Amino acid sequence: MRTQELAVVLSTIILLGPCVSNAQDEAATKDVQARADNDSRMTWWREAKFGMFVHWGVYSVVGGKYKGQDLPNSAEWMMARGKIPITEYEKYAAQFNPTKFDANEFVGRAKRAGMKYLVITAKHHDGFAMFGSKCSDYNVVDKTPFGRDIMKEIADACQKQDIKFGFYYSQAQDWHHPGGFGNSWDKTIKRVSNDQYVMDKAVPEVTQLLTEYGPIGIFWWDTPRKMSRKSFDSLHSLTRMQPHVITNDRLGEGCAGDYKTFERHIPRQVPVGKDWEVCMPISGSWGYKIGDNDFKSTTKLIRNLIEIASMGGNYLLNVSPTGEGTLLPAAVERLESIGAWMDINGESIYGTQRSPIENLQWGRCTRKQHDGKTLLYLHVFHWPQDGQLLVPGLQNNIEHASLLDGGVPLQCNRTSDGVTITLPAKAPDPHASVVVLKVKGTLDVAPNLPTVDARGKVVLTADKAYINNNEGGANAGLRMHNNIPHIGYWLDRNASVEWTFRTRQPGEYEVRAVISVQKPKSRFSIKLAGQPLMVEADSTGGYGNYVEKNLGMIRIDQAGEHTLRVKPDAAEWNPINLRQVELRFKKPN
Repeated sequence: MRTQELAVVLSTIILLGPCVSNAQDEAATKDVQARADNDSRMTWWREAKFGMFVHWGVYSVVGGKYKGQDLPNSAEWMMARGKIPITEYEKYAAQFNPTKFDANEFVGRAKRAGMKYLVITAKHHDGFAMFGSKCSDYNVVDKTPFGRDIMKEIADACQKQDIKFGFYYSQAQDWHHPGGFGNSWDKTIKRVSNDQYVMDKAVPEVTQLLTEYGPIGIFWWDTPRKMSRKSFDSLHSLTRMQPHVITNDRLGEGCAGDYKTFERHIPRQVPVGKDWEVCMPISGSWGYKIGDNDFKSTTKLIRNLIEIASMGGNYLLNVSPTGEGTLLPAAVERLESIGAWMDINGESIYGTQRSPIENLQWGRCTRKQHDGKTLLYLHVFHWPQDGQLLVPGLQNNIEHASLLDGGVPLQCNRTSDGVTITLPAKAPDPHASVVVLKVKGTLDVAPNLPTVDARGKVVLTADKAYINNNEGGANAGLRMHNNIPHIGYWLDRNASVEWTFRTRQPGEYEVRAVISVQKPKSRFSIKLAGQPLMVEADSTGGYGNYVEKNLGMIRIDQAGEHTLRVKPDAAEWNPINLRQVELRFKKPN
């Protein structure tokens, strides 16, 4: 190469080098800023831990009954489950007159229960607005004898009582509008496009909710459906009207929101690096349903809250006002009992982080940083008869231990198995008693994630998976066959299954699964470390006939924690039963 050419090449490298570096720096800076923005908006929610969900609508007038029949699913689904024509369902609005409703009293119940935020159905799938919608007269102000804007009254009461306020809004399903998804039974509908529904109704109503009701803490979307990019972007952009609002993950495909929502169940494994919540009704139905006496016990509700907090999540507990605007006595009694427990033990829930110790046989643990120290809150469900409580794997010395209720000091001893605490003979609380440990030094606990073992293998079993489902569809769930757990009844093409595991061995892995397939074949994807692996599984001869199949190879580029996700190919999915997925290390990168 001539000297002149070499000089040109060198000068080009010098010029290009900083450009690449600057571009990378700019991307990194934007990423840092985005995380900082997310952290800023999520701070209150991470501290709160406990909120009230409210499903209320005109269906509560008849408590989910249609022509004397009890319909399947929750009461707010009665229009769909009963295939009720629009003109007939509209008559319930004329009967909606909750004269006993008092917004301040209602919000006060949430506050006394220890709840820090409230999310309420502004519009559910039936299309009826529980506020004074300006784009549709199918709303509580214009179509009911009550004639008051319930959302405004609740919003004002929440501000007055320092409760963060949020709206639930069904953006995709609307059984009343001819462009909304979901109504396949009313043949009188003169269909229009979904885009027209979104632009004519959803966008104006969401805009109104975000501009006329004061500060909104949460905008809670529901039942994502395939909508056009135009409609999706139009809705997604609206939340910028309130820069501090946070959203869940149910707006549409590929939109993660600020946090993930699990419905009705507590996941066995939680998403790594993501905020998440569990929403769950206090009884069987989300909306008020006559004859629904399936109320969870106070002990169950408190332990649910503890378990979710111990896994790093939030608990959004749903209540369902009646047609009169009040809660049933069973719901009131449970909220008051939860509040009494939180008055004493709230410190062990608010502002805590997930437990560093898993698989505790006696209860659950939360943790908190305070004055440079780590506090561990041990929630004891099963009080040991011998008075000795073992905290397995805890390597630290303990600076102080006491009961949270009353501050009675307790004796601790370090052993090779962990830390043993000597407890009083009787538990101070019938639901969950809390022991507080102040730990010396940096927290040191033996890890407990599934890990690629010395042989280069990790087995991810069905009972350790968490399952993502949508309300209203047939849900995949954990089931048993021959006393072996599997993920089955996987009729929902949008349901997916995930595991988080750890490996110190980057390289290529063979992916194997123990599955059964009924129909000729089923197609699904396995995603790991950013790589999708498409799988086509032939019939195994029936759902009871399990076969171990080699699904292909996938590469892991770096050591650490990874999430493996199994998701149906919606176009070619036939339900499978999945017992386990196994990774086998084959060769390094």
